[in-house]
Amino acid sequence: MKTIAPAFIKAKREFGPALKDKTNPAFRSKYADLGACIDAVEEALLNNGIAFIQETFEDAGGITIETVFIHESGESLRCGKLRVPAVKQDAQGYGSALTYARRYSLMTACGIAPEDDDGNAASKQQAPQSKPAEQPVDVSPKARAARMTAGVANGDAVGAAEFLFTLNQQAIDAIWQHFDATTIDAINAVWPKGD
Repeated sequence: MKTIAPAFIKAKREFGPALKDKTNPAFRSKYADLGACIDAVEEALLNNGIAFIQETFEDAGGITIETVFIHESGESLRCGKLRVPAVKQDAQGYGSALTYARRYSLMTACGIAPEDDDGNAASKQQAPQSKPAEQPVDVSPKARAARMTAGVANGDAVGAAEFLFTLNQQAIDAIWQHFDATTIDAINAVWPKGD
């Protein structure tokens, strides 16, 4: 740890935010995908002689992953295991769980958080502008299904699938019954949800 610890601290000073460049149709919000998380830290790590790997472990029913930092001196730093269940026991279910696990393991290990790509511009505004009162978001299954259907129609079936992945089976079923056939087919094409 004599070499990797100070190198990691130097790298951390250079980390950027994980830019939220993907849209989640369920909440009309943006999120940072795996590529954005890697972009936020990889150059800074390499500039300081550190590479990262993400080890996977046997797991019946999900994905278990651990981010490990390796310094050019030979020292390494293990960051703890993270388990994500696979909602469906097939290649797409495991693939989605793997992407999700890799993203959150890396962000946690590096201590970074997602940030809007225009966040800095907003903080430099000269005069604060009054914001209209925010309307509460309808989180009923029918309203969520309608937002996801609109997102899928705009080409973001992956975002809908990622959101569904975060829910329990009862919530997924409640939303699923409000989808039309086109939405179901689009989500099934990227990540089948139903048994």
